[in-house]
Amino acid sequence: MLNTINPLLPLQTSFWPLLVSLNLFSLFRITVFYINLKVSFLRLSFTLLSLMLVCRLWWKDINIESNLGYHTHKLEIRMRIGIIFFILSEIFFFISFFWAFYDASLVPTLEVGLYWPPKGIHTLSMYSVPLLNTILLLRRGLTVTWAHHSILNNYYLKRIISLFLTIILGLYFMFMQYEEYIESMFSIRDRVYGSTFFITTGFHGFHVILGTFFLIASNIILSLGRLTKTHHFSFEFAAWYWHFVDVVWLFLFISIYWWGRLR
Repeated sequence: MLNTINPLLPLQTSFWPLLVSLNLFSLFRITVFYINLKVSFLRLSFTLLSLMLVCRLWWKDINIESNLGYHTHKLEIRMRIGIIFFILSEIFFFISFFWAFYDASLVPTLEVGLYWPPKGIHTLSMYSVPLLNTILLLRRGLTVTWAHHSILNNYYLKRIISLFLTIILGLYFMFMQYEEYIESMFSIRDRVYGSTFFITTGFHGFHVILGTFFLIASNIILSLGRLTKTHHFSFEFAAWYWHFVDVVWLFLFISIYWWGRLR
């Protein structure tokens, strides 16, 4: 039977986590080179596509293991603990950017004119795109929670609609972020303000792209009938990651868009 575990066939060693780590390292390295105009956007896009392909193959193997019955309750608990540690590592990743921003803004140095924001920097209004994106963020948090509730109650149509709305809101968020970058009066090369602003918001946007990709994959699996009320770990991971990205944006909005321009 497909859903029974054969003790004579233990889980094989997987090299996908190692390949994902190497692709992530390569992506961050290429991103730094791209910011400094040392590589083309095509090289950056190729590296990102490579990461997405490796992740897709890894998740495919995990899905096969699940269908074969290897994902016991004990294993799922350990996988949830692993996801929690992963999100904790992401939290400290963003803490480093916020630390750099507050270190530069609380005690402005002579290099930035002893003033924050530095003179010559025309900060973005928090009442335009940032406020709209915050509203979109709150709505997509509600829709992904709605999707989770629909899965737990076997509401097939509602879970498809709610996940689709969440994906659309995520894509629209990224479109508005792109419009904001185009309209900004400063760039990443404008001293410490430009670098901290674009690095922090840029990496947050990258996480939004990953979160949207996770939800698209979950929606495909859901459409195939492979997610049930008792077996939807992949969606739970995507939802936890989505809520984490939302919380990061709230801190980003308060710190950079609101508090940062009051200094």
